[in-house]
Amino acid sequence: MGEKTLKKRVEIPAKDKWKLEDMFASEAQWEEECGKVRKLSDELTAFAGKLSESADALLSYWKKHDEMLYYMSRVYCYANQRYDEDTAVSKNQANLTKAESVWVAASSAESFAAPEILAIAEETLDAFYCEKPELAQYKRAMDEIRRSKDHILSAAEERIMAEAGEVSTAPANIFSMFNNADIKFPSLTDVEGNRIQITHGNFISLMNDKDRSLRKQAFRGVYDTYAKFGNTVAAMFLGNLKQESFQARMRGYSSVRAMHLDNGNIPESVYDNLIETVHKHLPALHRYMSIRKKILGVEHLHMYDLYVPLVEEVEEKYSFEEAKEIVAQALEPMGEEYVSVLREGYDNGWIDVYENENKRSGAYSTGVYGTHPYVLLNHQNDMDSMFTLAHEMGHAIHTYYSNKNQPITYAEYLIFVAEVASTCNEALLNHYLLEHEKDEKKRRFIVNHYLENFRTTLFRQAMFAEFEMIVHGKLAEGEALTMESLNKIYHDLNVLYYGPDMVVDEQIDYEWMRIPHFYTAFYVYQYSTGFSAAVAFSKKILEEGQPAVDRYVKNFLSGGCSKDPIDLLADAGVDMRTPQPIDEALSVFEEYLDLFEQQV
Repeated sequence: MGEKTLKKRVEIPAKDKWKLEDMFASEAQWEEECGKVRKLSDELTAFAGKLSESADALLSYWKKHDEMLYYMSRVYCYANQRYDEDTAVSKNQANLTKAESVWVAASSAESFAAPEILAIAEETLDAFYCEKPELAQYKRAMDEIRRSKDHILSAAEERIMAEAGEVSTAPANIFSMFNNADIKFPSLTDVEGNRIQITHGNFISLMNDKDRSLRKQAFRGVYDTYAKFGNTVAAMFLGNLKQESFQARMRGYSSVRAMHLDNGNIPESVYDNLIETVHKHLPALHRYMSIRKKILGVEHLHMYDLYVPLVEEVEEKYSFEEAKEIVAQALEPMGEEYVSVLREGYDNGWIDVYENENKRSGAYSTGVYGTHPYVLLNHQNDMDSMFTLAHEMGHAIHTYYSNKNQPITYAEYLIFVAEVASTCNEALLNHYLLEHEKDEKKRRFIVNHYLENFRTTLFRQAMFAEFEMIVHGKLAEGEALTMESLNKIYHDLNVLYYGPDMVVDEQIDYEWMRIPHFYTAFYVYQYSTGFSAAVAFSKKILEEGQPAVDRYVKNFLSGGCSKDPIDLLADAGVDMRTPQPIDEALSVFEEYLDLFEQQV
């Protein structure tokens, strides 16, 4: 049998690719805007020392800032997406490096601004607002700067920090190059004699396969490969931990966690509530593992048994066209306007659908002001891929509404709320599938799939969040972290989370090495908090109908960063200041677990 290989980028049909031409018609236009950002950087520098002189000067600065933000975001986003299409193309690599340099130069050019805005006396600023009412548009932005006054440095120090930005991104960039372009996994042989190249894109599909020997081959193939590069990846990871620690120390934060949560004015108690509440519900996850072991009929449950569906009789293949239509129908409770935006994305080049050679793994949504959102997928024709489509289009539509309803200053929503809209879409899709499926075997499969959503999105991401909290804490305490110590921390967490019925294979100790989000510190906990908020929102939308949809769309999706993310959620009806949404979401997990146990 011949080996199945990935298509090259040029072999992917145009209809299955995103239209980056909607952002830049040509690379020449991109180059032109790179030059424009540099020019705007010089123009911004001319405001240094003048922001407190007059209301006119302050207003002119903010208008110029918005102009540069518009062009700078476009320049970087385009280069990043071209790189993600094919990470091995040297031109794409060079352009991304150039875009990063332009970004750092632009950030450096206005490093003076925050210290100067801090230095403006309160009464002077009040007078400026009276003199130039147009300045009120920027009041929240300036209030946010002034809120963080204890962590903003002098103009000279801010410039140094900005200039250091390019060095600070080095560990993440090196990991991205290693993980997307350089690392190659072995091939394995399926029951029909086909040789299959393991890739980032098909790994989870292989872990879903009912052939246990194939799962074991894939599991060991991936993690044994990471183990070979273990010391190198540990050095990349520790380099990132150290640069984060440097940033936090220089800015006077008590910890890296405090620094990142302060960005959205998120109380650290929200993070602690998550870990504590998940720990309280771990017996339910242990019970799920016991049920999994029983249904699979194995003497020992291994980590490579985690993903295989427990209702094996169901054939659940969905072409991309089928997945699109099911997702559209599932989101009808969101109203006609929401679904029309979804279909606009389907039909107008928002989505890059299939895996190709050297394409970035995983999935994401991104977007810049003035251009429609973009979604990267690696669609595999399975149920997980259909849920990924619903998830990423949730991000995209959130971006669409924020950009449509906010000025550029406040259009970009913060990461604390980034996973809510995406996961709400998933919850609605799950509800739709259960409502419309009459076949009991398929219903059991859907319940199992929803339990897996809880396991992978709430429990697993909370485990990742706990791993981050531990390793950053140990570094802060002066402990020497090594590949072995990182592996031990990760191993022990798997033992804690998965319980006595799980054999925690030594290969899983290396799993932390393949998680790109660990290079964006203290991000992953928001998958868990976002999932909890999404369960609450989906319940309100299904039970209350249009009033809940209106609150959700108008107060949350359209809000951007015009308020603190905690307040945006509260205005739409969910208060994440308390453990209640997490507790309630995990109670839903336990209800579905009871239902599943009865079905089997």
